[in-house]
Amino acid sequence: MPPRKKAAESTAPSTAQELKPMLWKAADKLRGSMDAAQYKDVVLGLVFLKYVSDAFIERREAINEELTASGMSEEQITDFLDDTNEYTGYGVFWVPFTARWKYLADNAKGLPAAGGRAPKNIGELIDAAMDAIMTSNPSLAGTLPKIFNRDNVDQRRLGELLDLLNSARFTGQGAGRARDLLGEVYEYFLEKFARAEGKRGGEFYTPSGVVRVLVEVLEPTSGRVYDPCCGSGGMFVQTEKFLDAHHEDRTAISVYGQELNERTWRMAKMNLAIHGLNANLAPRWGDTFARDQHPELQADFIMANPPFNIKDWARNEADPRWKYGVPPAGNANYAWIQHIISKLTPGGSAGVVMANGSMSSNSGGEGEIRARLIEADLVSCMVALPTQLFRSTGIPVCTWFFAKDKSAGAGGSVDRRQQVLFIDARNLGHMVDRAERALSDDDIGKIAGTFHAWRGHSSAAGQEYEDVPGFCYSASLQDIKDAGYALTPGRYVGAAEVEDDGEPIEEKLHRLKKELLEQFDESERLAVVVREQLGRVS
Repeated sequence: MPPRKKAAESTAPSTAQELKPMLWKAADKLRGSMDAAQYKDVVLGLVFLKYVSDAFIERREAINEELTASGMSEEQITDFLDDTNEYTGYGVFWVPFTARWKYLADNAKGLPAAGGRAPKNIGELIDAAMDAIMTSNPSLAGTLPKIFNRDNVDQRRLGELLDLLNSARFTGQGAGRARDLLGEVYEYFLEKFARAEGKRGGEFYTPSGVVRVLVEVLEPTSGRVYDPCCGSGGMFVQTEKFLDAHHEDRTAISVYGQELNERTWRMAKMNLAIHGLNANLAPRWGDTFARDQHPELQADFIMANPPFNIKDWARNEADPRWKYGVPPAGNANYAWIQHIISKLTPGGSAGVVMANGSMSSNSGGEGEIRARLIEADLVSCMVALPTQLFRSTGIPVCTWFFAKDKSAGAGGSVDRRQQVLFIDARNLGHMVDRAERALSDDDIGKIAGTFHAWRGHSSAAGQEYEDVPGFCYSASLQDIKDAGYALTPGRYVGAAEVEDDGEPIEEKLHRLKKELLEQFDESERLAVVVREQLGRVS
């Protein structure tokens, strides 16, 4: 193998604009040599390793500079440099010598082994580095990928990828900004990988616009936040961003989650560690229905995007969670809904992404369950979302919002008991490409602002709620009963008002009739021309 040139380490911090395309180019180094799911784990694992190493070295240099200036002896400084508390106390992971990026980069072409053993390749060194970091930092135990020395990982390409990452620098702007930068890059990668994996990508990634609708409506500023199918942790990350944007203390929330897929669970643990969120995602992955890993938890806020319409799920008819009816064996939608409701505190609220069929389905007893939920006054708001928000599925989606207490004073100044707010947001959003739609800040603000005005929240800034034909309607329980307990917003909001253009109706009808007849005449003329041309061809 010809020797590779070692990339020089950058002396300036990288920006997100620089890092994103460069790191995606790094991912391309491995594309084709392994499946999308595995190269995702390889690249994200290396990005994480680079960040923790950069942050460690930055902290180490700061300690050395500070103590040298104080006149402390070299021996005393060394003691401080090797004190793990000097790092972990500042939110920096301890990185052992053999896990530091410079050590790995210096030995990217392999490290001689003792005892006549074959030289250690870069994959073996990275696996050992991941192990060392997890051993030194209990919060990361069982989290980091150890997949770099497998047969299907091209070691030459892995070394090239290491060289590319060598020029990236996540630090130099303060620990908080460094975390933000890495978090932004990590989320960019999650989105790109979700697109690359197609339908499977939806298992770990919910579009940020959809997550923000849940967060902006619920406004989780303190208490316990829970997601029973947390994927890569996007709900928690957006909650953190919401707190930062509103200058709230992020330590005021406690995060709990559960995830079925092992790889995704590890990804979530890494994602939350990157964002500095101390989350309880249980000791290991597991099925929420078969084994609830937070059995005693009562949450103040729950946000979830459960997998839609699961047919094969761990159903137990005697489960105490089925307070409003046993969900059908062929669809877990109402199992997720009832599990979530069972986890809410007396004043808790929840937002759940569901397939549109959940709003009106009557199969398998779902209609009866929905009626009982409505009669129990648990549903606070229903939002029909635009199509194509999820690249991974063409199924149209909606969001259900639940509240254990809708009275005045319970998070709002208006008593909304026995009422449900319906929002038809299907016309919002813009196409980012031919296959995917996104919600803008204004779109999300319009949905959340309407809800907060309806509840009389202080965040509505004096805005008074009123029904808007074609967009929102506050329905009474009797309205919903009359509609057969269907919760589809289109049934309630009606049609949008059409502006009067000032043209008298008789004149408009005469004009439209004349235009239509002219179109018929033109169609007949074109039909004659087409027949003549076809005759010449034959």
